[in-house]
Amino acid sequence: MLGDFADPFTQRWRDKQLQYTWLRTLQGQYADFWQVTADALDFAMESFDIKDAALREKLMSLYLSLETFPDVADTLPALKDSGFKTAILSNGSMPMLDAAVNNAGIAHLFDTVLSADEVRVFKTHPAVYQLAVDRLGIAPRAIAFVSSNAWDAYAASAFGMRVFWCNRYGHQPEKLPGKPDFIVRSLREIPNLMRR
Repeated sequence: MLGDFADPFTQRWRDKQLQYTWLRTLQGQYADFWQVTADALDFAMESFDIKDAALREKLMSLYLSLETFPDVADTLPALKDSGFKTAILSNGSMPMLDAAVNNAGIAHLFDTVLSADEVRVFKTHPAVYQLAVDRLGIAPRAIAFVSSNAWDAYAASAFGMRVFWCNRYGHQPEKLPGKPDFIVRSLREIPNLMRR
């Protein structure tokens, strides 16, 4: 749909989406992730001088039906079969998360889904990670936190969680507080590491 602009456009959208979560948290001006995503998309569309309401609607709807990586279908059942409880801790709003997990057919693989909406700030604010501790009723170090976002993995580590950074694309480690306990290239590596 975006032709030659696809890569720079999606990068601009994602960058602004993350920036807006962090800036809104710093400003104390919370809006849910759906609104932040829409604002970031509008910024990207204006940056590329794209005026197409149907395209905007189509792009926003994609967030409700995100595809999972192939290793998700293997790893989550393996963790559940080993007796681990599974949860999502996301910046996404509950309607977005419900739609995404249901459309991906993986809702049954999670014991709970937690949204930053409950604390009205976004990751990397410690209140989001504390939400998992409070709702799961376990210590931070008892949580095996998995993220493919390095900034999220490092923040969860700094908070005190046991962290698996799924570095799918071989990115350089961050220069931030915290340090992932494990760096993996695929979620399929995690079940064996969890037994350590």
